[in-house]
Amino acid sequence: MSGLSRFAALLGGLLLSTPLWAAVDLDATSYGYPLTNPFEATIATTPPELRPKLPADEDIKQADYAVKLRPEREFELPANFWPVTKLHYRLARQDKPAPLVFIIAGTGAPYSSSLAEYLKKLFYSDGYHVVQLSSPTSYDFMAAASRHATPGVSTEDADDLYRVMQAVRAQHPDLPITDYYLTGYSLGALDAAFVSKLDETRRSFNFKRVLLLNPPVNLYTSITNLDRLVETRVKGVDNDTTFYQLVLGKLTRYFQQKGYIDLNDALLYDFQESKQHLSNEQMAMLIGTSFRFSSADIAFTSDLINRRGLITPPNYPINDGTSLTPFFKRALQCDFDCYIAEQLVPMWRKRTGGGSLLQLIDQVSLYGLEDYLKNSPKIAVMHNADDVILGPGDLGFLRRTMGKRLTLYPHGGHCGNLNYRINALNMLEFFRG
Repeated sequence: MSGLSRFAALLGGLLLSTPLWAAVDLDATSYGYPLTNPFEATIATTPPELRPKLPADEDIKQADYAVKLRPEREFELPANFWPVTKLHYRLARQDKPAPLVFIIAGTGAPYSSSLAEYLKKLFYSDGYHVVQLSSPTSYDFMAAASRHATPGVSTEDADDLYRVMQAVRAQHPDLPITDYYLTGYSLGALDAAFVSKLDETRRSFNFKRVLLLNPPVNLYTSITNLDRLVETRVKGVDNDTTFYQLVLGKLTRYFQQKGYIDLNDALLYDFQESKQHLSNEQMAMLIGTSFRFSSADIAFTSDLINRRGLITPPNYPINDGTSLTPFFKRALQCDFDCYIAEQLVPMWRKRTGGGSLLQLIDQVSLYGLEDYLKNSPKIAVMHNADDVILGPGDLGFLRRTMGKRLTLYPHGGHCGNLNYRINALNMLEFFRG
């Protein structure tokens, strides 16, 4: 047997001994991402020198546009909500025929969020048209595009997103598009999975590739994990010193030690490398607080649009001079569990005759798409083994369901390594096929 033949036989044996469903697991040494603390990675993301080189804003042919999908909202919303009666989005276009990527933002995030901007630059640099869309849980999407303004039922959110995508395409009939691609991060990744499933029957886009970045597997588990972070006990926070005062004091001392204020995207990484860095408990509280603000925004907006009277009295006059602070404070007392119990489940049961909370949880999570995900080769998942939104059994589900279409990174927290150059290269390689 020749050397080449022996090599071919060895390779064949190796392939046969490796399960075809095995996920692609990167070991920490070869991966090289430097932040092994999941909270720190979530907040500080990637050191600037390890990020991919991307085009500047002025080198991208882009503009913001708006579509009117729910004209009745002009009469349903208070007068000072006029800016969100149209849904805004961002389109970056190439100068020649090219594939188009839709990007769906994460929980509560607008189309212009920092992660959506990063992904836009990444895909644009590789020759794609890019459309950035707000999350169905953002107040602007709820007001301007959501039929029921009660996000959380994934099939309904996907339907709303699909209508938006169709409206965006109709607004640019001259844009030369060769194929359609879809991605989303965090909750936007879960939305992308349901949009892809919907497209299998409606066939408006026939997405060529769909990439899910750090999706919640069981949505309720992820929500519970994030809500619990707010309850973290933080040293230095007491009746006299709030958590915000503690963080503000650390930032003040950090800038005093540097001798100048430099607010850039490298700030948090550099801050965490300083003596003023946040502890694990403080970082957990910061992540949880950010999520609690998103929950409050959802609860407040959904209640206001639907006139439920849980947070804002139904006939309370709201105009440009009305302070919304008292209502937002009331909304902050309602975590995501509260929103689900008081607004989401009642709406779902009324519309669908639905049953228990457990039934809803299964329907709105990736578990509800298990057969579709298992048999759809165009869909891939990229996730982190230490992601704070994952619960027991979630990674096992992804391994069984996605097989070799799951890329699992050892570190990165929740979306913290998306702007790491290895992740960037893997994303581009997947879309290139």
